[in-house]
Amino acid sequence: MIEFLIGVDGGGSGTRVKLARRDGSLLAEGDSGPSGLLHGVARAWAAVEDAAARAFHAAGLDFPARTSVAIGLGLAGVHNKQWADSFVHGNPGYASVALASDATTTVLGAHGGAPGAIIALGTGSVGEILRADGSRQEVGGWGFPAGDEAGGAWIGLRAINHIQQVVDGRAPASAFAAAVIEACGGQRDAIQNWLAGANQTNYAQLARLVLQHADNPAAHAILSEAGRQVGLIGLALDATGTLPIALCGGLAEPLRPYLPADLSARIVAPQGDSAAGALRLIQQQLQE
Repeated sequence: MIEFLIGVDGGGSGTRVKLARRDGSLLAEGDSGPSGLLHGVARAWAAVEDAAARAFHAAGLDFPARTSVAIGLGLAGVHNKQWADSFVHGNPGYASVALASDATTTVLGAHGGAPGAIIALGTGSVGEILRADGSRQEVGGWGFPAGDEAGGAWIGLRAINHIQQVVDGRAPASAFAAAVIEACGGQRDAIQNWLAGANQTNYAQLARLVLQHADNPAAHAILSEAGRQVGLIGLALDATGTLPIALCGGLAEPLRPYLPADLSARIVAPQGDSAAGALRLIQQQLQE
């Protein structure tokens, strides 16, 4: 007998869950570390389990038998079918598991299951549209470092490229460059060591420095290009301009000033987040 539903939003920077009763009434939320599949299936499940335990604790409940819990998940990295299959196979005992990309759950949450599009801007980036006929299309989401334009890691990578030029004397020094250099160790050898061990999350953590120094020409150029890339995602999703687009993720609001005017005019506030969409995903699966 399923008593509880869990909706999971898992990415490269962290995991957020929503806990609900079987009827969908929300009880609590929880969070934990990264659960994007790039970090490994075992680590992803560990983060999901930790966030779920925190949600039950916040609701004043002990973690029940997993056979009484159904879980829906929107995770980064699901496009790698081997990772996705391994994740589902690694189910620690939940009664039902519904797994989709974080883009799919984000569009389900943002428009309450109705037609619309989203552009999610967090550690990575992706756009997805749900059309009136039920068809979907994804734009971007190719992953860092090859894609994920305008995501935090993409922004951080460009900040790193800038400080390499500053350290070499190819670009002028500035407070912006100094802040990024300090964050990466403070001098050339330390920066190279940082680069050797840096992952997507580490790069994304540099995005806040770009935003903090947005008045610097180099930082402003990075943010302006990020805005242009978001505009291209929006155009590819729906060139007709007929469906609403919700911006989601931690960089949604910070990047709003850099969006093209035609895209800004179409932006609506999301009704719910990716975790809410993951709850809808598991509800749909249970109804099938």
